[in-house]
Amino acid sequence: MNTPLILALEVLIFAGVVFGSLMFARRVERLRTVQRRLDSAQVEAKRRPSNILKSFEIKNPFLNWVQSATLDQDEKEKTTLQRDLALAGFPSPVAPAAFVALRFLLAAGLPILFVLAQSFSTHPVVGAPAFLAPMILSAAGLLAPRLLLDQRVTSRRQTLEAEFPDALDLMVVCVEAGLGLEGAILRVGEETRRSHALISHELQMVSFELNAGKSRADALRGLARRTQLDSVNAFVGLLVQSDQLGVSYARTLRTFSNELRDKRFMRAEEKAMRIPLLITLPLMLCILPCVVVAVMLPSIIELTHLMPTLQGAPR
Repeated sequence: MNTPLILALEVLIFAGVVFGSLMFARRVERLRTVQRRLDSAQVEAKRRPSNILKSFEIKNPFLNWVQSATLDQDEKEKTTLQRDLALAGFPSPVAPAAFVALRFLLAAGLPILFVLAQSFSTHPVVGAPAFLAPMILSAAGLLAPRLLLDQRVTSRRQTLEAEFPDALDLMVVCVEAGLGLEGAILRVGEETRRSHALISHELQMVSFELNAGKSRADALRGLARRTQLDSVNAFVGLLVQSDQLGVSYARTLRTFSNELRDKRFMRAEEKAMRIPLLITLPLMLCILPCVVVAVMLPSIIELTHLMPTLQGAPR
């Protein structure tokens, strides 16, 4: 066998060994990457267990008695309270009974604390204030939790409404990149966990429900029911209709994202146009009187200096 042929065979063998080693190393690196992701997912699952399956039974005897004595008597009020607490971020079945118990404990506890403070005080309040203070404290304890709940519901809905367009844009990118709808929802929920915590939680709940066996339409309707936002309701209706008609999700999401951005821009313009009207009242009450006084003050001072001279002048 001649030397050039042997040299060519050695080069081919060397190239084959190098190529095989590189492919093997690449394969091992992929397997290690997948294993690391699986390990991190398992650690995350152990640290933050899924709350899909919930027990609707109240194990606390006191809260169970509160629910049977108050909420079970009025099913409509119970449903409304459960919805408001879920919108405020308290979806637990124990939350309505705990809320009612908190209101009554505050309504009864604040007057008792006031009376105890009066008995130990060296200068107790007497007269009408001593009679009215327990009533005011009782009314405050009864009404304050409801006011705080309504404020939290409003704040949470505003935060969700501000976070939803950004999550929708990421979902559009994921779908256009080739992911399915379920994969896009899961990926966006994971990626927005730190920057958009509320919408990330809601999207992860949709993923959990889909993994638990719910249909896509039911899981999306659950998202709309939990958020109670017009934009989310329109988004869910659009996806359900696209699923029924077989329309491309990418085109549908892109169109809806553009419309949502236009509406957001129009709302910002509307708020900006209200600024001149809102600033008129402070301008008239605070700034304009100061300007008038600053302009007329030199004339008033000069007039006061000339008044004796004018009074002493012969007629």
